[in-house]
Amino acid sequence: MAAIAVHQFAQCITCHAWSPDGSMIAFCPNNNEVHIYRLSQDKWDKIHVLQKHDQIVSGIDWSARSNRIVTASHDRNSYVWNQEGGEWVPTLVILRLNRAALCAQWSPKENKFAVGSGAKTVCVCYYEQENNWWVSKLIRKRHNSSVTSVAWHPNNILLATTSTDGKCRVFSTFIKGVDTRDSGAGPSSDSKFGEQIIQLDLSFCWAFGVKWSPSGNTLAYVGHNSMIYFVDDVGPSPLAQNVAFRDLPLRDVLFLSERMVIGVGFDCYPMIFAADERGIWSFIRFLGEKKTSSSSSKYGSQFSEAFGKLYGQSKHGVNDTNEPSRPRGGVHNNCINCVAPLKKAGDSTVRRFSTSGLDGKVVIWDLENQEDLSVYL
Repeated sequence: MAAIAVHQFAQCITCHAWSPDGSMIAFCPNNNEVHIYRLSQDKWDKIHVLQKHDQIVSGIDWSARSNRIVTASHDRNSYVWNQEGGEWVPTLVILRLNRAALCAQWSPKENKFAVGSGAKTVCVCYYEQENNWWVSKLIRKRHNSSVTSVAWHPNNILLATTSTDGKCRVFSTFIKGVDTRDSGAGPSSDSKFGEQIIQLDLSFCWAFGVKWSPSGNTLAYVGHNSMIYFVDDVGPSPLAQNVAFRDLPLRDVLFLSERMVIGVGFDCYPMIFAADERGIWSFIRFLGEKKTSSSSSKYGSQFSEAFGKLYGQSKHGVNDTNEPSRPRGGVHNNCINCVAPLKKAGDSTVRRFSTSGLDGKVVIWDLENQEDLSVYL
């Protein structure tokens, strides 16, 4: 088993993020607070409780360079927290939303952050030095439903989003005075703020987590139809692949390297997807299980399999020679809704990562000794 540490922090966790050095974790225990724990002599101690939001905190991101925390909440607000004299001081960000804020992420240069919302809107926020506040520019009238996830391209300009309208979109977030034309963004640096670079209509259901590969050459996102989508050469002529699996849908994804992705969701086990030498993506195996699921390619009735998992019934219409359904619950025993990297600064490959879910656990996974996966890292 690749799990090296399991911590029961709460009854339920909505999201989590790590400090730059990995010694502290911030998470929301399914309420309006953010709890910060520090690891001290193999024991986690609660050192701060951030209390400013009025409703559930749905997004947390901890910047690696500036050591700032951004939070987003169903109360339609976002705060940037700075550590001053041992205390975390919040600064309100005016998002101008009339629906819940659902997710938040710092840009690679940390001069901007993006917030997705239930108002069909994306807020791109930046700091105005002369006024000493964070302001937002809105990407409106592009999404037809809630924005469930945002992901920054390494060039600090492109922003990918997923939505419950089933689409994945990529926008330019170039802001004059904040970004520079020689930022290495290529043609995207010539695009205006909010200009849609591409719209991907690969999914016909809700779309959730989205991530870029370390180089920015590949985009991955997941749908509620138990499929994961990989897109290369994002632009006028993208190359798209999809991988269908017979298990329950995913909620979030994370690139560990250019050729390896972790997907997490309703099945309670992290799923590993990898690309071969030809760039063809496929499902490899579950983490937490020593044996590869041989039935992953034997589909039978995908609907009946999922139905049986949800309601504890046996499979209907599936060949009896297929491997029986895996028992739900392993290290996690409820839906995993967040996955975050644990890596040293400057590393392009992630060998350790963490997951959190509706069971209130945070699990740290280590792939260092997983010999069958080393070829993809």
